[in-house]
Amino acid sequence: MKGSAISPGTCGELVQGTLDNINFHITCPVNCFTKITVEIMNDNQEFIYINEPKRKKVLQAVLKTMVYLTGKKYSALVTVNSQLPVSKGMASSTADISAACLATARALNCEISPHEVGKIALSIEPSDGLFFPGIVAFDHVKGNYYQDIGEAIDIDLLVYDFGGEIDTIVFNQRPDLHEKNYINEPEIKKALNLVEKGIKTNNPHLVAQGASISALANQNIIYKPQLKEIIELIQKAGAYGINTAHSGTLIGILLNKAKTDSEKLVHMLKEQYPHLSFFGFYKLINGGVTIPTEEDFYCSRLESMVVT
Repeated sequence: MKGSAISPGTCGELVQGTLDNINFHITCPVNCFTKITVEIMNDNQEFIYINEPKRKKVLQAVLKTMVYLTGKKYSALVTVNSQLPVSKGMASSTADISAACLATARALNCEISPHEVGKIALSIEPSDGLFFPGIVAFDHVKGNYYQDIGEAIDIDLLVYDFGGEIDTIVFNQRPDLHEKNYINEPEIKKALNLVEKGIKTNNPHLVAQGASISALANQNIIYKPQLKEIIELIQKAGAYGINTAHSGTLIGILLNKAKTDSEKLVHMLKEQYPHLSFFGFYKLINGGVTIPTEEDFYCSRLESMVVT
């Protein structure tokens, strides 16, 4: 028995913080993917063979899903193909875990819901809400909050990296995090309302305005050099605004490629902010873990970019 699943990564979050001391973020899924295939082996053993041995969270997700759905552990062959860099804020671990859950369920000929995937993911580590369809607000630490915001609207993202790596588990254990999130709550509530209204009214300016507010509020938690100046520059060049990986090192410049001279903007950023590393162009898409429908396309696209 064999099953495959594809999960999107993210460019950080549109908003992240706390509401009345409850952690939440608004998802920012992008067209960059992880694909996982799980094949159940009929050898009466309980060994998991994986092509990427360092991806221990995938192994945890496969085993936890097996036990959750059947009460048993099985021997399996797991294949991971990913476009997502680790420890940058593209939710690589959540994408891996989510795809592993659905692929395992399919291999076992079982169904599993996004909320069930969320419970398994959160039992492993704090997790992005990318496994839910559309754009959502989700408590990434305990799963105590969920809100369907709506469908993704037409926004392009020019993604840059400030450099370095941030461990999600270590970040969420910071002793000062609760206090700093509490201080940020008024701005985060404003950001939430703007992004929610922007998604529901198909207004990218409002989405970017809210995302920029959240990114600037997060400066007292993870500082990104010259962020305010970067926002001013990209808005003068015609971009809507920015979002960031609130517990990562990425920044997304939100724009419409058809209305903004992207090449000129890239050149300006390279000239004025050489510490930024260009990641590439992406699009905001709906979240949700899916079954591959274009197997050859995803195989060829992903296998050329396998993380090693």
